Amino acid sequence: MLTIGLNGNFSPENSDIVPGLREYMYHDAAAALVQDGVLIAAVEEERLNRIKHTTKFPGNAVRACLEIAGATPADIDGVGYYFPEQYLDLMLNGLYADNPAVPLCYSRRLIKDRLKEALAWDLPDEKLFHASHHRAHAVSGLVRSGMSEALVVVLDGMGEDSSGTVFGATGGELEILTKFAMHKSLGLLYLNATRHLGFRFGDEYKVMGLAPYGDPAVYRPVFDSMYTLGPDGDYEFPPHALAFEYVSNTFFSCGMPPRRSNGPLEQHHKDFAAGLQEMLERIVLHVLTHWRRTTRHTKLVFSGGVAHNCSLNGAVLRSGLFTEMFVHPASHDAGTAEGAALLAQEALSGTVRLKERMRGASLGPGLGSADAVEETVRAWSGLVEYERPADVVETTARLLAGGAVVGWAYGRSEFGPRALGHRSILADPRPAGNRTRINAMIKKRESFRPFAPMVVPEAADTYFDLTDTTAHHDFMSYVVSVRPEHREHLGAVTHVDGTARVQIVDPEANERVHRLISRFGALTGTPVLLNTSMNNNAEPIVQSVQDVLTCLLTTELDCAVVDDLLVRRRPGFMAGLDDLVLTFRPVTRLVRTVAEGAVSHEILLDYATGPRAAVSPELFAVLEKADGTSPVGPLTDAIRSELHALWQQRFFTLAPASPKTPAP
Repeated sequence: MLTIGLNGNFSPENSDIVPGLREYMYHDAAAALVQDGVLIAAVEEERLNRIKHTTKFPGNAVRACLEIAGATPADIDGVGYYFPEQYLDLMLNGLYADNPAVPLCYSRRLIKDRLKEALAWDLPDEKLFHASHHRAHAVSGLVRSGMSEALVVVLDGMGEDSSGTVFGATGGELEILTKFAMHKSLGLLYLNATRHLGFRFGDEYKVMGLAPYGDPAVYRPVFDSMYTLGPDGDYEFPPHALAFEYVSNTFFSCGMPPRRSNGPLEQHHKDFAAGLQEMLERIVLHVLTHWRRTTRHTKLVFSGGVAHNCSLNGAVLRSGLFTEMFVHPASHDAGTAEGAALLAQEALSGTVRLKERMRGASLGPGLGSADAVEETVRAWSGLVEYERPADVVETTARLLAGGAVVGWAYGRSEFGPRALGHRSILADPRPAGNRTRINAMIKKRESFRPFAPMVVPEAADTYFDLTDTTAHHDFMSYVVSVRPEHREHLGAVTHVDGTARVQIVDPEANERVHRLISRFGALTGTPVLLNTSMNNNAEPIVQSVQDVLTCLLTTELDCAVVDDLLVRRRPGFMAGLDDLVLTFRPVTRLVRTVAEGAVSHEILLDYATGPRAAVSPELFAVLEKADGTSPVGPLTDAIRSELHALWQQRFFTLAPASPKTPAP
């Protein structure tokens, strides 16, 4: 039986179903394809439409999943959607009430319309199934854990009727034990606190990374006043606690106004982050402690967006509450696509439970055949040079040992927000300066952000305190302590508090990366690598060969390994921009404004939180002529540099004039 699950909203690629639809409406769109309970393909829409945390309907992701499986819409037995139909229609009613000019159309029709547009798929009504949001989270986590008996806890921003659900799994069957009301949402409270710090939706992980720089005691009395711990694992917030104004006003009255997004990060901001993280951990451990004792379940499956808080997960490990813990690599809303597919399968044929734990997350599209990869790279030969080493792993290990920072892409991409060795940037984990260099020059992000170590299993316990709880560190889901004697030695991957978000690379799940780490260890005496996702701050993780080359040409990576090819920028590659074809993304807009006799020019990406930038009149004229087929043409050095800067921000794509160039 073949079912596909979807999450995301109902907007087509180049517009919103209503004007100004916010990013927290159906974020992290994805599709997942399940065959007889086995997850055979899954990809987030952002990897394909290149919009971080995209809310758009996952039409590209559906197409990619079908292509991976060699399937057609006619082969699909059922389609699962990750919220109940009635809830979706109530949400749509609210949007339509605020936008009376938008024609009324409800979720079932919208899903079918989007599938028709994207794939010419006429989906019969009887093949469309709607799932409970938290049950979709729970099922995806439980099935991939390989467990049949476990406490299953889902905590996120919100489901259709609650912000958290505790399940008991017995014999693989899920029973709801309790729900937490919407106003108790840990996810939304953390989000509003994130906004108070000047970050935006989707940046909660930044606050988690900032917290170790602070002292939680500074604002502990304020955070303690915001919640109470009750009996039976319950907790309480004031009914208005989830309003941004509540968090902001509470701390404003204590002398901490909201931080502007472009303002400096000062010590009191770090103390705020530390207090917030401490509050989250106290509440969640209170919940888990009660239900561990009440149910006597010794194993935990943790899911929902809150389960991506790796510091929290590390605290759960250290608590010793459970003998085993599993966190799905796509515990955020993207993972509900898989859950919806599993629940559609259950509706058609009964419960499906697998006894094997998920070992790898490489479920997305691949790079293509070796010939196709080389053909694409060759098309960029005006800007890059490449070679095919006799042993690309040995060559890469020597480059890393020599201090190079290397992009590394091969095989199928990972499902979830972490790069786990298939779309990664790799470096030597020892020099602390690598952290500063990669943050500033390559990732182009905040200096406080940590990097993760990847290590071979046989050396993991030497460098890291993995606790007595079996945690399966395959997916970079837990923060653990770096052993004190190795903290200075692993300077680039040890966070300020002596911890690291470790990934243990199993040779059965990722033989090539395991071999690379082992060879690096043989050369340096340290079988550990620094690993971070291959992207800059303006884009999601790279997916295609073109994405990899774009990243190489717009960052200061030393080189990139693409499949079996080693690729470098050509000296003076900037002149080659003149020969590339500029193509606007579906959300790109050019804006000319006349005010008080003055003319200004801008380029923007038309989606919530999309960037915008001023453009010189000279470059604006070049952009206006772009037709997606003709090269940009001769440019001055100044315009070429300006064009490159906008390319870095991903306002458009640049690619060789070749019929083999993938569509943006």
